Amino acid sequence: MEVEKKKYITSEELKKHDKEGDLWISIQGKVYNVSDWAKKHPGGEVVLLNLAGQDVTDAFIAYHPGSAWKHLDQFFTGYYLEDFKVSEVSKDYRRLVSEFVKMGLFEKKEHVALFTLTSVAIMLAIVVYGVVGCTSVWAHLGSGMLLGLLWMQSTYIGHDSGHYEVMSSRSYNKLAQILCGNCMTGISIAWWKWTHNAHHIACNSLDYDPDLQHIPVFAVSSRFFGSIKSYFYDRQLKFDALSRFLISYQHITFYPVLCFARLNLYLQTFLLLFSPSRNVPDRLYNIMGIGVFWTWFPLLLSALPSWPERLMFVLACFVVCSIQHLQFCLNHFAANVYLGPPSGNDWFQKQTAGTLDITCSTWMDWFFGGLQFQLEHHLFPRLPRAQLRKVSPLVIDLCKKHNLPYRSLSFVEANLWTLKTLRTAALQARDFTNSAPQNLLWEAFNTHG
Repeated sequence: MEVEKKKYITSEELKKHDKEGDLWISIQGKVYNVSDWAKKHPGGEVVLLNLAGQDVTDAFIAYHPGSAWKHLDQFFTGYYLEDFKVSEVSKDYRRLVSEFVKMGLFEKKEHVALFTLTSVAIMLAIVVYGVVGCTSVWAHLGSGMLLGLLWMQSTYIGHDSGHYEVMSSRSYNKLAQILCGNCMTGISIAWWKWTHNAHHIACNSLDYDPDLQHIPVFAVSSRFFGSIKSYFYDRQLKFDALSRFLISYQHITFYPVLCFARLNLYLQTFLLLFSPSRNVPDRLYNIMGIGVFWTWFPLLLSALPSWPERLMFVLACFVVCSIQHLQFCLNHFAANVYLGPPSGNDWFQKQTAGTLDITCSTWMDWFFGGLQFQLEHHLFPRLPRAQLRKVSPLVIDLCKKHNLPYRSLSFVEANLWTLKTLRTAALQARDFTNSAPQNLLWEAFNTHG
């Protein structure tokens, strides 16, 4: 019996299938048509569109357990990639993932979720007692600060459960996401998944990574001054007179703005969940979850004796929790950036270039939620946070072998790097040779440089 010959297409032909409704990808040289399935993708359609028309083997390996491979056959086109090649970096990366699987590291969660959930429950009890059972203004201030810390730890559980199962089943895992994200912090896990998955895939792409797109308030690169298009939000990021003015002082306003960053996250949550044009997974559960938050949080505030103390309480929550918002900025703002879509062929290199680690003692791992090992997390997003410190030396060795950056800074150093990046862009924004619109208010503030 004659063996059927394999059918081949080139990488250039694959690139033609790179849009909604005509979305092909390659995994280990086999070509798959995921056009109809993209909207059902658990990680969202955006991540598939960002890598459409490419070989995405490394990203697929990073984000999917071994059980996911059996689902690929239904999308197979019958074609193979004619010029399929694997770089030496990718070979070593895949070998490392395979070793982690054999060692069982992806399953060794070490009860981190249980300990964190317990600490969240204890902190919540203390906060409620401090507000309801105490009359001292200092007790109320301390309760507000503790609630900010609670939000940080609860967010880490939501983050972990979004990347891998921290609970005993998928249904309990989803429950943990809704409870820790929507109910406890008021920020939708659906919104987080929508933006966070895109951030991971397009790490530090100015026009594809939503975590860098903060016009008109912040700009980490002067390339934003050209009013580039955000392919995530599908709109132009206009660099106008207001943007120029705000960005001119961003290194000064950086920390104060972070204290109120949660207000924007609440707004983004509502915009997504109540948008009829968006396909939001578990929309009803997410809406119910934020309904729980906007019930208990105002009730807690109402138990305080006066409006000044309520304002003080909210500010204390926001200021403490701003440390977490700062952490996310430190991990990426001062790293390398680029324009354009991510490339599947240099996926590993893009992660190392666009990410910074924060050096800290072991006892501080709980405070940073494992995300101080940001590069390790980006390379192995399914790896439980308890394993990130253990695999860090192996990542360092791999980066050295292939002459790739591995940057781990102290918390102070990371702040200085970030402020330097913001200041550089701020001074460039003040340059009158840029063609962005100006107004009299901007000129009045910048007459003397």
